[in-house]
Amino acid sequence: MNSLFVTGSGTEVGKTLVMKMLIKEIKQKGLKVDAVKPVITGFQEEFPKCSDTGLILQALSQPIKEETISRVSPWRFREPISPDMAAAHERKYLDVEEIAKYCNAQKRENNFLIVEGIGGVMVPLNNRQTVLDLMTIMCMPVLLVTGSYLGTISHTLTAVGCVRDRGLTISGIIVSESINTPTTLTETVKTISKFVGSIPIITLPRLNTPSLNEENLPKIAQEIGLISD
Repeated sequence: MNSLFVTGSGTEVGKTLVMKMLIKEIKQKGLKVDAVKPVITGFQEEFPKCSDTGLILQALSQPIKEETISRVSPWRFREPISPDMAAAHERKYLDVEEIAKYCNAQKRENNFLIVEGIGGVMVPLNNRQTVLDLMTIMCMPVLLVTGSYLGTISHTLTAVGCVRDRGLTISGIIVSESINTPTTLTETVKTISKFVGSIPIITLPRLNTPSLNEENLPKIAQEIGLISD
């Protein structure tokens, strides 16, 4: 496996944090990695460093400038709304086949390619296609990132069902700890695990947890089989 599509059960569940962790882990193994987040909304051209695109470039140790920003995120929209609406407000149209072709063109021999989707699995990209359609065209193994908030079990299992129905392989599920959850992270993971078969589930406690630091972060790439130990 030398490519991976990182998607979520919804927005603000930690996809970009997971992207950064994956990039760092692969680089620490002395391997080459490329990453793209082809579509981004809420992007402010005057503050690129704070954006998901900027964070990915920092993880890649690449400068944040027009050229690199455009390579990682060619389709950028200012309004922080769903991509189909953001594109329409700017009188543009997102062609899913074109996006897939662009992402696939970033694959290079002996390099890992990680693609970050936008929002959740069923976020609309245009008036008839969603992120799931993009994933289906690209046919990459999928890493699903979700939270531990109230309602996450239904959202996670729905996302898993949608992805599986398209015949895509789910390499793993990351459960990222949410704020003010009614149950523990362990309880949430235990319940999800009853319904997803052999899919590996990795827990990601909040980074302000006293016991969590750079050294004991989960080895995501290793645990999902993206790289070997």
